[in-house]
Amino acid sequence: MNKLMDKINSPEDLKVFSVPELANLAKELREFIITNISQTGGHLAPSLGVVELSLVLHYLFDSPRDKIIWDVGHQAYVHKIITGRKDRFSTIRQLNGISGFPKISESEHDHFGTGHASTSISAALGMACARDMAGDDYNVMAVIGDGALTGGLALEGLNNTGASGKNIIVILNDNEMSISKNVGAFANYLTTLITTQSYNKLKNEVWQITGKLSTLGTKIRKIVGRVDESLKSILVPGLLFERLGFRYFGPIDGHNISRLIRVLKLVKTLEGPMLVHVITRKGKGYEPAEKNAPVFHGLGAFDKETGKTVKKSDIPPGYNTVFGKSLAEFGAENNKIVAITAAMALGTGLIHFADKFPERFFDVGIAEGHAVTFAAGLASQGYKPVVTLYSSFLQRAYDSVIHDVALQNLPVVFGIDRAGLVGDDGPTHHGVFDLSFLRIVPNLVVMAPKDEFELKRMLYTALKYEKGPIAMRYPRGSGIGIALDSLIKEIEIGKSEVIAQGKDALIIGIGPVVYNALKAREILSGLNIDVQVVNARFVKPLNEAFFKKMFQKFELIITLEDNAIQGGFGSAIGELLLQTPDTNVILHKIGIPDEFIEQGTLAELYEQVGLDVNGIVKAVKEKMKLIKPRKRGLKKWI
Repeated sequence: MNKLMDKINSPEDLKVFSVPELANLAKELREFIITNISQTGGHLAPSLGVVELSLVLHYLFDSPRDKIIWDVGHQAYVHKIITGRKDRFSTIRQLNGISGFPKISESEHDHFGTGHASTSISAALGMACARDMAGDDYNVMAVIGDGALTGGLALEGLNNTGASGKNIIVILNDNEMSISKNVGAFANYLTTLITTQSYNKLKNEVWQITGKLSTLGTKIRKIVGRVDESLKSILVPGLLFERLGFRYFGPIDGHNISRLIRVLKLVKTLEGPMLVHVITRKGKGYEPAEKNAPVFHGLGAFDKETGKTVKKSDIPPGYNTVFGKSLAEFGAENNKIVAITAAMALGTGLIHFADKFPERFFDVGIAEGHAVTFAAGLASQGYKPVVTLYSSFLQRAYDSVIHDVALQNLPVVFGIDRAGLVGDDGPTHHGVFDLSFLRIVPNLVVMAPKDEFELKRMLYTALKYEKGPIAMRYPRGSGIGIALDSLIKEIEIGKSEVIAQGKDALIIGIGPVVYNALKAREILSGLNIDVQVVNARFVKPLNEAFFKKMFQKFELIITLEDNAIQGGFGSAIGELLLQTPDTNVILHKIGIPDEFIEQGTLAELYEQVGLDVNGIVKAVKEKMKLIKPRKRGLKKWI
């Protein structure tokens, strides 16, 4: 007998399934996802938690005509499998494979690209308004997790959507909030009551009749409304949503297929904004993920039987671990140091600080702008706040960085994790714009270490710096393998470092790509090209006096950065070059081109943009041909 999954190539194939068959299909899907993600890595726990919900949505609604927007996108794996990507699922998050997130260009069923949290409700309202202006009648649904609901954008979307009166269904996938602990038998009973056809028909008819009774009708409505709200405020955590303009349904067991069908079938027939509160369990159906959902939220390859991550031996600690442990070490010496993150305590390594100093650690939820302004408030009162965010998420707090920190010149420290290309999470998570958008902000010092020991030194420097805000950006993944037990000294602000001397060309790197420059130098030396390598360390302030001397010494300068070329470190060198008279320099910038880079391993992506060793060698050789041969025998390689 064929597996049920073999029969599914599109959402339409689900329509003929019975409820028991859907339940069995859910088991097959869980096994399929666990097997594949154990080999490729990915966001396992979130997708396992919404298997039944995903099936029921596609069972009742008609995608792609009906629009399902998956907030964040971590929970969209089942959606991808049943919308025609089952056979390519093994390529997820790999070079030329399917994305780990919904992506408009990938499928007609992916109605909105998501990778950052809290966007779904605003996007859904936009689609609903477009639908109504076009005179269409399709359904629009936003599936948002409880964590994403802490984001300001989600709350803005809720506020506007509730006031709009538009036909929108918001599904709150609740798997962690304490609100789920406040429900029980009474709430389940009330949920059953308010989702029956007869109850809603009676309520709607009474509402319509009383509306026609002038003053008396208004009084009756107020009385009924007060009684209804009083009951719900006691038994159901839905009054807030109803006050915002939503009809609230729930809480509902998100793993009970028949109940989900009954509730959503009803909601589908009603007018106005609806909020369906669904209770799910992250990692459902896979014991290791259920027991440790944070670890299985997003991880690399793992042993399916044990749940243990597959790790290579002798790998240096990650930059985030070095940052977190170093901050904890320095925090023991200064009780004014405070650590702040936005729902990323584990991912940023701040868990080490949190364990030692819980009273000085703040996880503000998915609210990056708030995190930055909150830090500004702390700094204004004499504390030393360290805000640690992923680079791609810091983008959301840009106004707060400018207006609340830099403009007031407050000594906030920014630890910018996952800077540069991050690999398999793809363009929504690559942190390739921070050097560009931060270096134009007055009062802000911006630096990047070449390795993990220099990161520790930069953090030490930043914590000592009192003249204003200071930021350091560092990549995802393991360090170079540099020992961390040497004496920690401050780095002079703005000072670069000559790593290797040379005569024929200059490579200036910022960040760990400096090590690629050193490897390229060895190869070029065999070609009779003598290259000098400089570790810039600082994008702002630039070591202007030093670089102006370099402009006089070299005719070819190559800049390397794991950041957008436009407006980045190379652009800063170019601007300084334009201000320097009497120079004859060819400046070649290597970095991220003016396009969004897709997913792949870091090695694959570096090769693609020319930041790998061979790419650097090739660039130097080609550009050296433009320089007039000197007396040092350069004709040998031209």
